[in-house]
Amino acid sequence: MAATIFVLNGPNLNLLGQREPEIYGAGTLADLEKRVAAKARALGLTADFRQSNREGELVDWLQEARTGADGVVLNAAGYTHTSVAIRDAVLACDKPVIEVHLSNPYAREDFRQHSFISDIARGVICGFGPLGYDLALDAIADITRS
Repeated sequence: MAATIFVLNGPNLNLLGQREPEIYGAGTLADLEKRVAAKARALGLTADFRQSNREGELVDWLQEARTGADGVVLNAAGYTHTSVAIRDAVLACDKPVIEVHLSNPYAREDFRQHSFISDIARGVICGFGPLGYDLALDAIADITRS
């Protein structure tokens, strides 16, 4: 049976392709979802791709991962820098979590350079645009198989 990976996306990622394309690129969230699905299939994984602008919904999904997923790829977007609740949910989910960002937060504003997730994530991938999701899926596939 294929490992199920939750691919969770936070606020404003529904505006990909419209919002700051010079930072996030021209691709849409639907484009990203198709890319993730294809990469997951190639790796023998099942990707459950979700996006929410609501912090509580992301927390609910991380809690659901405890029993519904083998691992998580998480782009918490702006909540990366603000949410203790999401940090606590990552700790509680008891699954490997890869933090991913389309942009490189370390090359941006000072407030984006702190993550509440990085130190508890299995790994962090940032600055590679959509390729970062491919890299995260490669990593989570390797982790769930070992």
